[in-house]
Amino acid sequence: VQLQASGGGLVQAGDSLRLSCVASERTFGGLAAGWLRQVPGKEREFVASTNKGGGTGLYADSVKGRFTISRDNTKNTLYLQMNSLKPEDTAVYYCAADPVMHQIVVLTPGFSGQGTLVTVSS
Repeated sequence: VQLQASGGGLVQAGDSLRLSCVASERTFGGLAAGWLRQVPGKEREFVASTNKGGGTGLYADSVKGRFTISRDNTKNTLYLQMNSLKPEDTAVYYCAADPVMHQIVVLTPGFSGQGTLVTVSS
């Protein structure tokens, strides 16, 4: 499965942004999916994940209450709604997928695509 993230950009602190990730295959609907992020020079970190049906969401403490993950399996698409953005949210955001959601949480997903840059100015 190939994953392509989009929707990043330059915003101000407090603004909102929605990221999208389109998968190349319908098999995406049978996979857990999520978002990771990485600041240049730092390790990649977990942001959020959801199960294959989209009914379960898991979030990093740093984004809980501000970010919402969702998916539309009819469109092979994963979303990340980001509200109340902070400068510390600045990073390249990657979407990821795996049969087991835990693999996304521990940063070893079977599938991961090119990222999209989010820059939050203060």
